[in-house]
Amino acid sequence: MDFKEIESRFQPTSDGKYAEAENGMVATAFPGATRAGARMLRDGGNAVDAACAAAIALGVCEPQSSGIGGQTMMLITLENGKVLAIDGSSRAPSLAHVGAIYKDDRSHGYRAATVPSTLATLWYVNKNYGLLPWEQILEPAIRLADDGYVITPLQHRIQKQELKNFNKVESGSGKKYFLKDGEPYLPGDMFYQPDLARLLRILADKGVEEFYQGKVAKQIDADMRENGGLLRYDDLALIPFPIVRKPLKRKFRGLTVYSMPPPGAGRSLLFTLSMINMIKPAHLNRDEFAKAHLLVEIFRNTLLERSDRPFDPNYYPQVAEQDILKRTYVRSCIREITRESEIRIPVHETEDEFTGETTHLSVIDGSGMAVSLTQSIERTYGSKAAADGLGFLYNNYLMDYEYKTFSHPFYLRPNAVPWATVAPTLIFRGKDIWMAVGSPGSERIFSAIAQFLIHVVDEHQSIGEAMHAPRLHCSLGGRVSLEAERFPDRFPAFFRQKGYRIDERESFSFYLGAIHAVLKKHDGTGFQGVAEVRRDGTAEGY
Repeated sequence: MDFKEIESRFQPTSDGKYAEAENGMVATAFPGATRAGARMLRDGGNAVDAACAAAIALGVCEPQSSGIGGQTMMLITLENGKVLAIDGSSRAPSLAHVGAIYKDDRSHGYRAATVPSTLATLWYVNKNYGLLPWEQILEPAIRLADDGYVITPLQHRIQKQELKNFNKVESGSGKKYFLKDGEPYLPGDMFYQPDLARLLRILADKGVEEFYQGKVAKQIDADMRENGGLLRYDDLALIPFPIVRKPLKRKFRGLTVYSMPPPGAGRSLLFTLSMINMIKPAHLNRDEFAKAHLLVEIFRNTLLERSDRPFDPNYYPQVAEQDILKRTYVRSCIREITRESEIRIPVHETEDEFTGETTHLSVIDGSGMAVSLTQSIERTYGSKAAADGLGFLYNNYLMDYEYKTFSHPFYLRPNAVPWATVAPTLIFRGKDIWMAVGSPGSERIFSAIAQFLIHVVDEHQSIGEAMHAPRLHCSLGGRVSLEAERFPDRFPAFFRQKGYRIDERESFSFYLGAIHAVLKKHDGTGFQGVAEVRRDGTAEGY
């Protein structure tokens, strides 16, 4: 693998989508959050400090994707090279059980919310692995909420798309805080969040205990009771601190790839890469149509494997790692795919096919500490219900539990954690960190990251070229989503002929993931970062 060629092809741009720096790098989905992270590095903080500041800032300036009402997961590389998986899952409220939740309750409104864990998670990693004080971490987010920011065309489009769902919440709390007089903000409008700024100041002064065990927790309890929600003070008071888990890892073309264990979906990414690893790059790239067909079937088989083999996050550490991603099983799957036998499309489809919203950020600092962090409030704008007087959105993670099969590891029960599709990822050259990467996109997260890595590792593209390249995805039910205008004209007909359904997306589709990646140059001379052209973000270092 020619690291020099990959890194030398990279070209920084004036819009901040592609950036280079000497001492560290941050890439996030919004400029204000990127600046918050980069500022922590300049002020003497490490990658964890930068990631925490950027993550909280994203909840302010990208509220459609994440916030303090959601959950956060990440991988951290410490200075000694040890990799930790931080499972910041939210928890089901004590009143949540299958009989109490109607289907509509799962998608919008107060009953859809689980116990928010983002604050507990970020506070925990800042205290245990960061260098800067908590109040300094929150300062950029407070300023963003106070001073406001400019609504982007993408945010306007998403608000138009979600208007009907905001209107389903009887209290109108989500509309009150995140729309303008009940209508979408226009691109260029300023958006201010004074209630959220006040809350963040309280949390900077008193710590997260105030959110979970103080007056703020009582305010949330009262808001939930008034609006028929299930979340209570007693749920919050337990404080959902994260669990430090052992990450999953696999070799890919000689690199060591770490990703998120259950309840995250790093297994899906590593399963995909393990299948691709059994195919020589020259064979994979011999024909554009054959390559696309192979990837589509690999993605579909990965989703089938995930659906059929859910791992309980409290049990998987007792399972030998080779049994979670068995090479013999991977080999049998890729053999079946490469035989080009008749495609058998299942009649059922994943419920998640058309929905899902998340955000991702990546950081590497000068000491070699790295963070790959993915967080969410589940669907776009979460439950569409906001905490009155506090200014943040409740999540709707009750969508991500199993409601039929009692033995399923993610069956809904009090204090259970939801199933997640996130796959924050760290990549090593030997013992040295090389890249932090991840993506939002629900069930399309693993396929977006896999395609990015194929472009970089097999085709020796720069991380900028690989992020910019056209993408596709195949759902469990055989629906191929692709940026049709950027693939050969015959692609849609080719897949239809083979029995797939076609979902033609715009040229740079928000739907097909959003890569935010940071690379530490192999010779130690600096850092490169990219922020997805399909979203609003930037990369910045110092």
